Amino acid sequence: MGEIILRGRKVAGGRAEGEAIVARENFSGFGGLDRETGMIIDERHPLYGRCIGGKILVMNGAKGSSSFSTHFHHVRLNGAGPLAILYNVATSKMVMGAIVSHVPAMTGFDIDPLSVIEDGDLVRVDADSGVVCVVKARSS
Repeated sequence: MGEIILRGRKVAGGRAEGEAIVARENFSGFGGLDRETGMIIDERHPLYGRCIGGKILVMNGAKGSSSFSTHFHHVRLNGAGPLAILYNVATSKMVMGAIVSHVPAMTGFDIDPLSVIEDGDLVRVDADSGVVCVVKARSS
């Protein structure tokens, strides 16, 4: 299988490349994400104990209050933030979380990224061009 190309809308510009971490369930900033380490700390979340740092974070959207963006800001300041963020639901807290992360971020995709991107896939994000390339880690 070759590359899968997704087209979307830029939220924050830039380019990044890295391994995907896919949050199929939303998580909150407060109570869901450790601001110091970037670890998912909600014991009920499927990604519990996993770190978003240094990964391309793929998610549906934010959960919880407006503190979501504050937690993403602190994660970035602590050097534990994602390389880029791809998400479906553009709420104000999700957009602000992406912007304060200072990483490329995109939404409004022609193909749902949750339907094609899996943990471990190599993902190249070019938010300025509105293009995401996915190289599957394992063949289907």
